[in-house]
Order: sequence, then C-alpha cells, then structure tokens
Amino acid sequence: MNLILFDTNDIRADATVDATGVQARHLITVLKVTPGQQVRIGVIDGSTGVGTVTSIGDGRVTMDCAFEADPPERPRVDLLLALPRPKVMRRLWAQLSALGVGQVILTNASKVERDYFDTHLLEPNGYRPLLLEGLQQARDTRVPVVSVHKQFRKLIEADLDGLFPEGRRLVADPNGQGSIADTLGRSTERVLLAVGPEGGWNNFELSLLQAHRFTPVTMGTRTLATTTACIALLALVHHRG
Repeated sequence: MNLILFDTNDIRADATVDATGVQARHLITVLKVTPGQQVRIGVIDGSTGVGTVTSIGDGRVTMDCAFEADPPERPRVDLLLALPRPKVMRRLWAQLSALGVGQVILTNASKVERDYFDTHLLEPNGYRPLLLEGLQQARDTRVPVVSVHKQFRKLIEADLDGLFPEGRRLVADPNGQGSIADTLGRSTERVLLAVGPEGGWNNFELSLLQAHRFTPVTMGTRTLATTTACIALLALVHHRG
C-alpha cells in the first residue's frame, strides 16, 4: 500500500484514526512503523494527507491526521467495456482504478457470454475492495463510478448521453484509421474509451457506436487480450499530446 485509505466515518472529530485488520498488519509488518513515524493516508473520495503514528498495540495503529484542503481531481477518462470473463474482470478492477478512470460502464456484446453477468464481481461488495486496492497502489482516493448494462443497444441509444454527456468518444478497433494521439491531439476534453470483447465488436456494434459519436482508434493490427488492451489504451489516453 502506497496510501492507506479510510472511510470518512473512520476519522474521529479530534482528527485521529485507528488502522485495524489488513491496514494495521501492513503498517506493522511491512512498513514496520514506530510512534512518531508518518505515513500517507487518504479519505475515500476525499483528501489525501499524512498520518502520524501515536500508538501501536492490540493489532491497532492509532494516528493523528492532517489532510490537504482539496481532494484529487477525478480522472478525465471513462471506460466503456464489454464485460470479459469473471477471472479477467477480477484482475482488471484494481488495474483500472490504479491507472485512473472516472467511471466504468460495463456492457453486453454479441461475443459476451450471458453467464458472465452472474458473477458476484459485479456487485459493490465484490468489486469495491479491488478498486480500493488499486487506489492505494496509485495514491488516489477517487473511486470509479460503476454501472452495469445488459442491453448494449439501449445503453448506446438511450442511456449513454446521461452517463457521458460531453467529451470525446473513442472506440478501440484494430481496423481504425488513426491513433489515439493523432485523434485527440492536445485536447483537454473528457474522454470515453470503448473497448470490446476479446473477439472484437461485431459490425452492428461498431456501426452503432460510430453513429453515436465514437471515433475508431487503433494501436495496430494485433489482437490483444482485454487486460492488455485496457492497460495500453488507457495509458495512451492519459498521455495524449
């Protein structure tokens, strides 16, 4: 953990907090903290700051907290992702929050198996701990907003403008004509990136996305696994221009 995250309710009125469980074990056994030592802390969806260790005992680390005035900005990149296999999605959650996305919009596609939607990893108690793990790695506090949409066409035609009203829309397609850098230039607009299933979007899905302002972008002709594609594409969007 490069940042110890707490819920806002964990911080007491006197600006002290107790780390317990996994967090306390990490502080004691990995960081080997001692009284007076400072560690990076943050409030979920709030500010980051510094915690000064005041006492250690009974599996608990107590700290005095000092927070910055403003929380980190929410990442300016959102992801629309055709739902991958559950074991792939499990690996992706922490990676996505570590890389930095404002929201994750999960959807169906013709090459997505219907039973993928039955996984507990689409429930908040399944994905939230994994998102927090990624945030603690990246020293961020902004938890991505997650929504799940089983009807692709309804999502694109009826729901998407409410989820992403303004900004640039890109769809990853090996047959696309331009790169992310060429397409975005030095634009500072918010970006929604659509990544399809490992078998790719079908022609109808690509046509529907393009009809709703998605521009096809490519990294070349290689067909990539979902995890690799998401990481590479998001990194390129973040480092546009």
